[in-house]
Amino acid sequence: MSKKILHITNGDSLTERLNEIHLDGDIIVWREMLCEGPTVQEVGSNEFITVREKFLKENYDIPEGDYEEKFISELEKFSRLGDFDEIILWFEFDLFCHINMLSAISYLIQNKRKEPIYLVCSGRVKGEKELKGLSELSDKQLMAHYESKIHLTEDDLEMAAFIWELYCGHNPNQLKPEIRKSSNFKYLSSCIRAHLERYPNAMTGLNTLETNVLKLIHEHLITSEIQLCGYVLNYQGYYGYGDVQIMHIIKKLKPFYEHNGEKFILTREGELVLAGAKNFYQQLKNDSCLGGTNKYDFLYDPETHQLLKL
Repeated sequence: MSKKILHITNGDSLTERLNEIHLDGDIIVWREMLCEGPTVQEVGSNEFITVREKFLKENYDIPEGDYEEKFISELEKFSRLGDFDEIILWFEFDLFCHINMLSAISYLIQNKRKEPIYLVCSGRVKGEKELKGLSELSDKQLMAHYESKIHLTEDDLEMAAFIWELYCGHNPNQLKPEIRKSSNFKYLSSCIRAHLERYPNAMTGLNTLETNVLKLIHEHLITSEIQLCGYVLNYQGYYGYGDVQIMHIIKKLKPFYEHNGEKFILTREGELVLAGAKNFYQQLKNDSCLGGTNKYDFLYDPETHQLLKL
């Protein structure tokens, strides 16, 4: 008798791939971007849904009905599908995926699921220089990842739920000790570091990714926002943002660059940022959230790697 398997995937692209290779089992698609905006620890609760719907409508023009159809309906499958012999999480090496993965694990624990949980995580691939996403793998590579899936221990699951709780909390400095802890999440430490660097730099008021956008403009011949978006997507490291998220960042940074008729160049303000000569915190400050905190309630000190509470 074959095993009854539940796959939780990181999006529609991977889900299509799993269907194409005829992988056995039911699939739930985790269509969220919990690395952005406010979050609530109890995934799927009324408060969680209200907070997320409001954020996605105001920032990405996603109607409430779409959120119900694309995410909440997937959560509702859990009760309809019943018990499984094992649950397999399919998430990638980056911050975008890891925050979603942590929330998914927390949801499973919250709903007292007792099935063994496994992780298929992309990243380093033998013979490849760059880290790879799951959908970038060949069918052979994808199946190799599946066959070598990692069984998550109780300690792993408790750690994931705890980090999700901290992410939804009010003191992101509490995440820093988790960087040094060992687990079966081999990219988690890098993702936590990347998250802490999303808070504004204490010297300039821009965070690491925003500053890197200006560095790309300074170092490359870039003629359009679409081209700039492509560069940022390729050189964003562990963030894993999509093009819509990157375009939000690019538009926010317009005071720091301009088009001279041939290409983008930095304005005087942009040059001051790269020189670390002026702080633009007050000009950039808004009410955007990272999990349980306002992004601008903390400053990142690049020398100590600590967050300073304002």
